[in-house]
Amino acid sequence: MNSNQSGCIQIGVAGGIGSGKSTVCKVIEQLGYPVFYSDQEGKKLMVHDPKMIKQVKAIFGPEAYINNDLNRPFLAEKVFQNRKLLSQLNDIVHPAVREAFNRFTELNCEKKLIFNEAAILFETGAFRNFDVNILVIAPKNIRISRIMTRDNTSQDQVISRMNNQWEDDKKIPLADYVIHNSDSDDLEPQIKEIITHLKDKFY
Repeated sequence: MNSNQSGCIQIGVAGGIGSGKSTVCKVIEQLGYPVFYSDQEGKKLMVHDPKMIKQVKAIFGPEAYINNDLNRPFLAEKVFQNRKLLSQLNDIVHPAVREAFNRFTELNCEKKLIFNEAAILFETGAFRNFDVNILVIAPKNIRISRIMTRDNTSQDQVISRMNNQWEDDKKIPLADYVIHNSDSDDLEPQIKEIITHLKDKFY
């Protein structure tokens, strides 16, 4: 059980790159539940938070920003080739994102179930901060195809990014629920079943 004092149930939604966790979260929103998007919030903070901008530049240099905007291709190339740099970036971003999520929880607590989409909950140990964790999985070939299409990138680049994340087999034992999201899987019945179970358990 996490340490939030709101009385809300905080639910992590994680999944490897290309698993479709954002698609799952859009369905959750359509069902009427609030979703906090950690990766989006982290990117926003890196652009608008002066303290964080200073920290990022201290590690990556002024090239980390172009015209006061985040130089995402530059940063991605740096961190996906260097685990130490990735860890340093996470150490800057994750605490601030967690604070933002706690504020989001307070504002949306009437919904009782609060969802947080984040890519690497299990890898960082952050899954322990949540009452419940949902893992979204999909076959690796489908995930690679999705990311190549979405980001207009090569297969080698996608695999390099995947190598910075745990394999699903390592994450499944740590998850409370698993959602299957191959191109043939229907997401809504799976999500509704989980929400029904959560309401029975916590309401």
